[in-house]
Amino acid sequence: MNKTELIDAMAADAGITKAAAKKSLESFLGNVEKSLKKGNRVSLVGFGSWSVSRRNAREGRNPSTGKTIKIAAKNVVKFKAGADLAKAVN
Repeated sequence: MNKTELIDAMAADAGITKAAAKKSLESFLGNVEKSLKKGNRVSLVGFGSWSVSRRNAREGRNPSTGKTIKIAAKNVVKFKAGADLAKAVN
């Protein structure tokens, strides 16, 4: 399911316009992003939680040349599925 399909499904399920569903989705995603940028965890009970984790700098290898390269440190977003979501897909 892509973003457009999700907006269509949200509009149909909630009985709202596609424009309202798009605005709601963009608001949700924007607020999750803001919270994660601040280093906070976002948790939706039963669905899952997003958190930010620090990945340290490390050495890697270029697969085509075999040459060692340096990979910079960065923050990564992690998602852990909640119990209800995990149960629904299994």
